[in-house]
Amino acid sequence: MNLSNPAPDLFKDIFHKHYPSVLRKLIALLRDQSAAEDLAQEVFLKLYKNPPSRPEAVGAWLHQVLTRSAYDYLDQKARERMLVQRQEKQQMTEPQTFQSGEQAVIKQDEEEQVQGWLNSLPERDRDLLLLRYSGYSYSEIAQELNVQQPQVGMLLKRAGERLRKQALKHENQWSQE
Repeated sequence: MNLSNPAPDLFKDIFHKHYPSVLRKLIALLRDQSAAEDLAQEVFLKLYKNPPSRPEAVGAWLHQVLTRSAYDYLDQKARERMLVQRQEKQQMTEPQTFQSGEQAVIKQDEEEQVQGWLNSLPERDRDLLLLRYSGYSYSEIAQELNVQQPQVGMLLKRAGERLRKQALKHENQWSQE
């Protein structure tokens, strides 16, 4: 059994056999359904791209990769929480300032740039990003856009990458002027 160039049916069989337990373990570790779904997709993508040397050890390999992925995710979230807390504390100690007219114009210009980048994306990418950042869950996004829920994480990741490319392209054009 060679997974590096697997027959589609073989990979599907492994996915269908192990996905429920991988997702269940990730949910138990993360206590976050949508994050667990994202990481489960990443775990199976890693399996597809870089399978274990011993195919009979797929279950153990998946457990090791999902555990490492979950702990990396939790570490990242802890760092983010610390950063947010530090920023909130700093904002509380700094005197409140009102936005000047210049700051308001700059903020509006930035919002218009982001809107332009979003408008340059394919409709599905734009809808995915807007729904997610409006607080929709993965299952709600899947239902709204008529895609399967396990696909939402990867679709969001790709849409985000396209948005970043638009921003970088704009930045490069601006720096050449």
